Amino acid sequence: MIEQLIQFVSNLGHWAYVAIFLVVSLESAAFLGFFMPGETLVFLGGFLAAQGILELAPLIALVSIAAMIGDSVGYELGRWLGLEWLLRAGARFGLRKGLLAVERFFHKHGGKAVFLARFSAFFRIMVPFLAGASRMRYYQFLLYNVLGGAIWAAGSVLIGYLAGASWHIVQHWIGRAGAILAIVAVLLLVVIWQARRPTAD
Repeated sequence: MIEQLIQFVSNLGHWAYVAIFLVVSLESAAFLGFFMPGETLVFLGGFLAAQGILELAPLIALVSIAAMIGDSVGYELGRWLGLEWLLRAGARFGLRKGLLAVERFFHKHGGKAVFLARFSAFFRIMVPFLAGASRMRYYQFLLYNVLGGAIWAAGSVLIGYLAGASWHIVQHWIGRAGAILAIVAVLLLVVIWQARRPTAD
């Protein structure tokens, strides 16, 4: 499966940028993330950058923008459709309990949930919608969305790039890299929180 995907994206040439942008955008824009191989495609984009097929810096910028746009669309859908619609739709697929757990996570952590959701496939599909449905202020959502999207994009592309000696290495890391990035993101949040704490006189 991964080998065929690599071959397909490689054959696209520079159109691969468009394909990656669309898949990453749609992943969290309209619940298509359940069917879109967004994270896998980003890792493979990094792998192809290591092969000289794509360029590293433009790829990171493109993935960052796509992630932010997709999350913003998900936010607007949440404002428009609301939480009850999501729960009714989720119940049809047996997801109601999971959605309620995500909702509790969001209400407990607020902006930090938006940031951390980017590093989990299921959470990054649902949390932008919940942020919109909960009427979270957009500028607050955007701040955490931009921060999470940029770190996730850079980290995911670079993992694929650094493992670019072989697609087998990329395949080995897919599924684990998200957890590693999540740990790094949490550590970054702790550092920022510690830096913002008032110092004792």
